[in-house]
Amino acid sequence: MLDKLQTIAARYDELEARLAAPDLYDDPKNAAALLRERNRLEPVVTAYQALLAARKSQREAQEMLAEPELRELAQEELAAARAEIDRLTEAIKLLLIPRDPNDDKDVIVEIRGGAGGEESALFAHSLYRMYTMYAEKRGWSVEVLSQNATELGGCKEIVFQISGDGAYSRLKFESGVHRVQRVPETESQGRVHTSTVTVAVLPEAEEVDFQIDPSDLKIDTFRSSGAGGQHINKTESAIRITHLPTGVVVECQDERSQHKNRDKAMRVLRTRLFEAEQAKQTAAIAAERRSQVGTGDRSERIRTYNFPENRVSDHRIKLTLYKLADFMDGALDDVIEGLIAADAANRA
Repeated sequence: MLDKLQTIAARYDELEARLAAPDLYDDPKNAAALLRERNRLEPVVTAYQALLAARKSQREAQEMLAEPELRELAQEELAAARAEIDRLTEAIKLLLIPRDPNDDKDVIVEIRGGAGGEESALFAHSLYRMYTMYAEKRGWSVEVLSQNATELGGCKEIVFQISGDGAYSRLKFESGVHRVQRVPETESQGRVHTSTVTVAVLPEAEEVDFQIDPSDLKIDTFRSSGAGGQHINKTESAIRITHLPTGVVVECQDERSQHKNRDKAMRVLRTRLFEAEQAKQTAAIAAERRSQVGTGDRSERIRTYNFPENRVSDHRIKLTLYKLADFMDGALDDVIEGLIAADAANRA
């Protein structure tokens, strides 16, 4: 392990020197890639330096044992150094676990109403708001790619992109069925209803990740429409793209420009096909790696939001918090950190 840590430390020093070069920022894309790599290595290098310091303290304490008047102090320092070495060794083992290659990617999030009709659609919009507020707290950007709104302000479906450092690494465990228990605004007798919403979090695929043969696409145009008397295009600017080999269909009508709708639809299509291809290639590995935190499959209930009790429960890590209002305002880190830790422990 020490040899590997030495190699990582040397690479970190190399990156520090390259990032300090004045001409580096002539190529912003390369600079961003080097900075991301440096930031990934920094926790490992920091822990490695602390381990070296602890090992030095251990050697010094062992030397002090030879002096009778210092023996008691030396034994205390030796015990402390050994405990620190054990702690750092375990921490470094976790840090050295291979990362998910998609962790640095932006994400496309798809939220769809499930059981519960209009109440489900309203909660789908609440989840969209929750993820938007979480993104804002982390300095990420959000762009709606497609949505199917209801007249009461809900969403039968909404697809949006979150862009920012580490977006997929922190949001990837949100995929699954989210269950809500609350009294709907339309409920006159105050009864608690249970509804479900499905969430899918996909790493955004770039053209270099997944090539699509244009001859495999059927592209249709149609007039945009919206709920509640929203603007209705008089031109056929909305786009529907069908990937003929798989039957995957993507629609986008949010923009008044046909070109912009086509661009957004292609981003979603490319990401869905890339995710499906990855799922086929890594199904066995993913099943084992995510056994602790769930498969991420959309059919799996992962979390319950109980409004009367102000409670949110994540069933995969058996974590319950009684601060649902804060959670819905984007305070997700307690649960996300627990999911990340559980996944790391399962892969260690």
